[in-house]
Amino acid sequence: MATHFFRLLICLSFLFVNTRASADVIIHESDGRIMIGRQISVLQSTQELTFADVVRSAGFKQYDKDVPNLGFSAVSTWLRFTVTNQTKNADLLLDVAYPILDEVEFFAPDAQNHYQGILMGEIRNFDTRQYQHPDYIFDLNAPYNTSKTYYLRIKSSEQLILPISINQKTDLWQFLSKENQLSGIFLGAVLIMFLYNLFIFFTVKDKSYLYYVTYVASVGLTQIGIKGFTFQYLWGNFPAFELKSVILFACLGAIAATLFTRSFLSTRQRARKFDVVLIIVIVLLSTALLLTLAGMVQVGFQLMQLSTTLFAFSILIVSAIVMRKGYRPAKFVFFSWSVLLIGAIIFALKDNGVLPYNTFTSYSMQGASVIEMALLSFGLADRINILKREKAESQAEALSIAMENERIIREQNVILELKVTERTTALSESNLELNQTLEDLKQAQSQLVEAEKMASLGQLTAGIAHEINNPINFVTSNIKPLNRDIEIMLEALTVIENVGISDSSPADKQKQIKEYKEELDFDYLTHEIKHLVKGINEGATRTAEIVKGLKIFSRLDEDDLKKADINEGLESTMIIANNMLNKIKVIKHYGDLPKVECYAGKMNQVFLNIISNAVYAVHKKFGENEGGEINILTNRDEKNVFITIKDNGMGMDDKTQKKLFEPFFTTKDVGEGTGLGMSIAYNTIKKHNGTIRVDSIPGEGAAFVLQIPINH
Repeated sequence: MATHFFRLLICLSFLFVNTRASADVIIHESDGRIMIGRQISVLQSTQELTFADVVRSAGFKQYDKDVPNLGFSAVSTWLRFTVTNQTKNADLLLDVAYPILDEVEFFAPDAQNHYQGILMGEIRNFDTRQYQHPDYIFDLNAPYNTSKTYYLRIKSSEQLILPISINQKTDLWQFLSKENQLSGIFLGAVLIMFLYNLFIFFTVKDKSYLYYVTYVASVGLTQIGIKGFTFQYLWGNFPAFELKSVILFACLGAIAATLFTRSFLSTRQRARKFDVVLIIVIVLLSTALLLTLAGMVQVGFQLMQLSTTLFAFSILIVSAIVMRKGYRPAKFVFFSWSVLLIGAIIFALKDNGVLPYNTFTSYSMQGASVIEMALLSFGLADRINILKREKAESQAEALSIAMENERIIREQNVILELKVTERTTALSESNLELNQTLEDLKQAQSQLVEAEKMASLGQLTAGIAHEINNPINFVTSNIKPLNRDIEIMLEALTVIENVGISDSSPADKQKQIKEYKEELDFDYLTHEIKHLVKGINEGATRTAEIVKGLKIFSRLDEDDLKKADINEGLESTMIIANNMLNKIKVIKHYGDLPKVECYAGKMNQVFLNIISNAVYAVHKKFGENEGGEINILTNRDEKNVFITIKDNGMGMDDKTQKKLFEPFFTTKDVGEGTGLGMSIAYNTIKKHNGTIRVDSIPGEGAAFVLQIPINH
C-alpha cells in the first residue's frame, strides 16, 4: 500500500528518453548481476501491435535509467535489447524482477533466427512458469561469442516499473535466496505484530487494536504481494484475483489505517476539520476498492495512488496537530508515518533512477513498514498506560473530592441543625392550622369519593342482582320437584327391597317389580330427575360465571401493579353492565393483546364509567326502541394497547368535550350523576402514564380512545 505514497508525485517525470542508438549488453566472465535498463530500447504505442509490426518499427527509443519507469499504459509496451555473450557459459538468465505485471511475453530467436514467444504474467496460473519464482525468469540461450536481439512485451494495469537484469544462473539464485530471506524476516515481523496485537484486542476489546491488526495484515499481504509470494503460495490458480489483490489489500490497509488514526487520536474531538478529510480519504479508498472489484483495475490503481498520497499527508498533519495539543500517543503516529514516508520516498526515488537499485532501496518500504508497525504497537501500549494513569488520577481526585465533600457536609449539618430547630418551632405553629385545613379537605374528598363509590355500587348491585336472579330462580324452581321425585325414588327402593326379601319365586318377584315400575312410570321419573339436575347445574354454572366476572371486575386482591388481561377486564365489565344494555347491540372486536402492567380494578372502573355514559347517551337518543349500538375495539402497537369504546348516541358538542373531564361536570339530570366519573377515569389513565381522547359529533355518537403503555 505505502509503496505508492510518493510514486504518483515523483513519477510525473518518469520517462526521460533520447534517440541515441541502442547499445549491446556485453557479458564477460567476471560479470555477476547486470542491470540492463540503459541498454534497453522502448517502443510505446497508442494501440496494440503485432510482433511483425514491432520488428519493422523504427520507433524504439533508448532508455537512460538503470530501472525503466514507464508509467501507465492501456496497451502493451515493447522492449528490445541485444546481448553479446563473451563467456563460455551459455546458461544466462533474464530476470524481470517486478512480479505484479499482468502479461510478460519474451521473444528469443532460435538457430534459424525465428522468434518464438513465451507468455507469463498474472493472467496465467503460477505453476505454468518454467522457474517457480515470483520474478519472471527466462533462458537467453546465448552461445559463446554470439549476439542476439530479444524482445519483451509488457502489459499491466499498474505502473510499469521494470528492474531487468541478466545473470549467471548461480549468481541469480544466490541473489534471489538472499532476497527471499529478507522477505521472510519481514513476514515474520508482520506475523509477530499481528498475533501479539490480536491477542491484546481479545483481552482489552479496544477497537483501535482491531483496526491496527487489520492494517498490519493488509500491509503484510500488500508487500509480499508486490514481491509475488502471495501468488506463488496462496492463490496461484486464481489469476483473476491476483490481478486485483495488491490494489485491494492496499485499499483495505489504508482504510484500516485511517480508521485506526481516527480512533487512536480521537480526531473527531481533537482535530475536527481534518477528521472530515480522513472521512473523504476513506470514501476515495472505498471507491478505488469497488472500481477494482468491478474490473476497472487501472482506474482503481490510479485512484488508490492518489488516495494514499492524500492519506499519508493527512495523517501526518492530523498527528502533528494532535501532538501539539499535548496528546502524547500522537507522537508515535507522527514518527511512525514519517519513517514510512521516508521509506516510500527512497523506494520511489529508486524506481525513478534517482537512487541506485540495490537491496537497501528495494527493501526500504518493507523495512520502514516494520519500524512503522512497531512504533504504532508501542503507541497502543503507551496509550493503555496513559489510560491506566488517568484512571488512577481520576480515582484519586474523586476520593479527594469525596473527602472534601464529607467535610463540607459535616459543617453544613451543624448549621442545618440550628436552622432546623428554628424552623421546627415556626412550622409547629403552622402545622396546627394546616392539619385542620387538611382534615377538612380529607373529609370533603372522602365524601366525594364515597358519593362516586355509592353511584358505582348502585350500578354494580343492580347489575349483579339482575344477572344472578335468573339462574338462581332456575335453581330454586327445580329444587321442589327434585325433592318430590327423590322421595318417590326412595319409596320405590323400599318397595323393591321388600319384594326382594319376600318368599315369592324369582319370577313372581320380577313380575311384581315390573308392575310397580309401570304403575310408578319409573322411566319418566328418571328422565325428569336428570332434567331437573341438569337445570340446577346450568343455573349454578351461570351463577359461578357471574361471580367470576365480578371477581375479575373488582380485583379486590390486586391493589398493586400487576400484569392483567385487558380483554378479560372488558368482558367482566360487560357482565356487570349487562342489565343496562336493554335493546342495545354490543359489537366486540378484541385484538390479540399482551398482558398489561396496570391497576386492574381501577381500569375496570374506568371501563364501567365510559360504558355507563355510552348507555345513557344511546338511551337518550333511541329510548326504548332498537337501533342503539356500542362498539368495543382493542388493538396494540409495539409499546401500547388501545381501547376504543364507541356509541351511536346523542354525541357531544365542542363545549361539552372541553369540560368533560372536569370534576363535577355532568350532562345528566340532577340526581342521575355526581360528575366525578370521567374525572376519576381521566386521573386513573394519567396514573397509568396513558392518554384518553374523545371524538364526538352531536347527534352521531362519541368514541373514547384509551392508550395504555404495556409496561408501566
